[in-house]
Amino acid sequence: MIEAIRIFLQETLNLSPETLTKLLNSLLVLLVLTILRFALRRLVNRQFRGDTRALYSWRKTVEYIIVILGVFLIGRLWLEGIQSLATYLGLLSAGLAIALQDLIVNLAGWGFLLWRRPFTVGDRIEIGDRAGDVIDIRIFAFSLLEIGGRIDAEQSTGRVIHVPNGMVFRESVANFSQGLPYIWNEIPVLVTFESDWEKAKAILTQVVTRHAPKVKDQVKEYGRKSGKRFVISYGNVAPTVYTEVASSGVLLTLRYLVGPRQRRNSEQKIWESILRAFAGHNDLDFAYETTREFDHWREGKPAMARYRERQQTAEPDITIQDE
Repeated sequence: MIEAIRIFLQETLNLSPETLTKLLNSLLVLLVLTILRFALRRLVNRQFRGDTRALYSWRKTVEYIIVILGVFLIGRLWLEGIQSLATYLGLLSAGLAIALQDLIVNLAGWGFLLWRRPFTVGDRIEIGDRAGDVIDIRIFAFSLLEIGGRIDAEQSTGRVIHVPNGMVFRESVANFSQGLPYIWNEIPVLVTFESDWEKAKAILTQVVTRHAPKVKDQVKEYGRKSGKRFVISYGNVAPTVYTEVASSGVLLTLRYLVGPRQRRNSEQKIWESILRAFAGHNDLDFAYETTREFDHWREGKPAMARYRERQQTAEPDITIQDE
């Protein structure tokens, strides 16, 4: 029956016996690889059913192995006389380098991602002017679930961005998730010059200390780890408030460590506490960009007002000169 199928295909497709043999062997290789892929995926799904990240990594590994086997096995069938793997790879890479330069760069980027691992699936990264959570890494591109952009604050927009792997060679990559699982966040609070800024700073210190995540123990544990990839050391991780004079008032900046995905929620809690705390103090006012007239003698410091009052009530100094 197989011979009958061979004769039918040869007469129908008008192929030489040699070409037909290669075509049938190629189809047989594809069939075997498809069965192997199905069996390996079933095994991986059974072994890593509860671990989503491990399941994803192993399924991608299976895909890569099947694709590489298919390229080598089918390539060697069609390229007669090339038994040396090095020769085959040399011819293949030379042809691709000429015709598919961008794809080669993306393929090299994929190798770099697997080797150096600047980010993995689940990390929050920023590359160029794009930022998002990595949801997939493929041979020629990786995918991000976009954050920011058209959405205020670092929250998901719902859009998936496909970025060529070659971008890792052309743009800097910022990873929010490697090393310590926290990033520094700052909240500027501007109060008027007439406000009691020392009282405001004390209130803000209490607020940020109460709402900032307690990260001291995690930072110490990271510092004690052996074989860690990055050497990150902070002398002081406690929340703090910095004082600075701005054009419209006294700028008090809250600084604290927080998880990348909890930044907006933490800011909301802190701002709500600040608004409630300032509402009960008549000598604390928020400042903003505005234009107004200012009488320094009347509205300035009390000492200046008392000085002007003394100047107005003092008797004039009269000097009489002889003719």
